Amino acid sequence: MNPPDQQTLWLFGGLFAVLSIATIIGQILRRTMRGEAAAKVISNLNARVHAWWVMVGVFGVSVVLGKTATMTLFGLMSFLALREFITLTPTKAADHRALFWAFFVITPLHYTTIASGWYGMTVLLIPVYAFLFIPIRNALAGDSTDFLARTAKVQWGLMVCVYFVSYAPGLLLLRVPGYEGQNAKLLFFLVTVVQMSDVLQYVWGKLCGRRKIAPHLSPSKTVEGFIGGALSATALGAG
Repeated sequence: MNPPDQQTLWLFGGLFAVLSIATIIGQILRRTMRGEAAAKVISNLNARVHAWWVMVGVFGVSVVLGKTATMTLFGLMSFLALREFITLTPTKAADHRALFWAFFVITPLHYTTIASGWYGMTVLLIPVYAFLFIPIRNALAGDSTDFLARTAKVQWGLMVCVYFVSYAPGLLLLRVPGYEGQNAKLLFFLVTVVQMSDVLQYVWGKLCGRRKIAPHLSPSKTVEGFIGGALSATALGAG
């Protein structure tokens, strides 16, 4: 376990200061703003700030504890995300054995290959081997009803919730000449810019949002919020 360097401590210190100010402002607004619409907006804002505190706390602990802890954290996140994905895409009893493999074998094995630096297996395990194994496992269950749809749910649950997410902690394994042992800053950068994009889209949407992007799927998302947030997050990342 290596302690974080001075620059990383400054980054966390700056983020701690920003979140403290945001928390104070949120509490002041909660006590002074009147009206149902304003109260709803302030409540949403405070909920986002609270979520940031949790994320920063968990992320900070994982960085201090090292690579293994960070891999474990993201592995758990993938597990929970996959569970949520499967909850939203109902499966049948015949899929349970394939799901067992997806949750308790393929997901931990994938993160193990990342932690061990086995890059060749990391890029092939889910998009090739798991994509072949899942339909075979489902076929052996003997239920052919909606076979392709049921199989695709498990396959793409693994892709979206495990394979794609795992590239974030994979940044810890990049070899950057002159910056050995400082890869946590890359992960910090990615998480910060992505989360700020979400916050800035919310802010721009509240300030000047008019046209809905997909009103039936996400009633609060607007074209103006999306463009403003994306451009602001790009400027933040470039800065």
